[in-house]
Amino acid sequence: MLKKIGLGIVALIAIFAIVVASRPSHYKVARSTLVLAPSSAVYARVADFHGWDKWSPWEKLDPGMQKVFSGADGAPGAAYAWKGNDKVGEGRMTLLEARPAEALDIRLEFVKPFASVCATGFRFAPQGSGTQVTWTMEGDNDFLGKAFSLFLDMDKMIGGDFERGLGSLKALAEADRPAAASR
Repeated sequence: MLKKIGLGIVALIAIFAIVVASRPSHYKVARSTLVLAPSSAVYARVADFHGWDKWSPWEKLDPGMQKVFSGADGAPGAAYAWKGNDKVGEGRMTLLEARPAEALDIRLEFVKPFASVCATGFRFAPQGSGTQVTWTMEGDNDFLGKAFSLFLDMDKMIGGDFERGLGSLKALAEADRPAAASR
């Protein structure tokens, strides 16, 4: 009887491992919004990591988060490292490419709660009297990440945060517009 139970458990583990191994490793999360402000103004809000505390959805989760900034603001090599509570963890963002009013490419490294590296970026496309802003994050899961994705979808987990962040970014950039127009 114990032998049959043992074989059953081994078979279930093997099936689970096969299912996990067959999952796609690549993931991508993307959200967009139309901001009624020039692309240069929206870009400026994102390119300087010092200003992320005004719109990033994660900044509000730990007001006491430790932050270290390095490099020239808005230029390739600029970095932002953080260490915070369980809700924000620990990590680092490094600006890889900056094309003013067009695009930002960032290397995002998480240290805690789980070590991982992914690419995140922003695209700023003029659209009518505003700017279409697209925020993306993509990377590859290892075996553990693929197992995790069976229960929690990365798009559902991060997508809402992107939407909240873009909403805050939109509100700030649009609030700046009337002030700039009246000067």
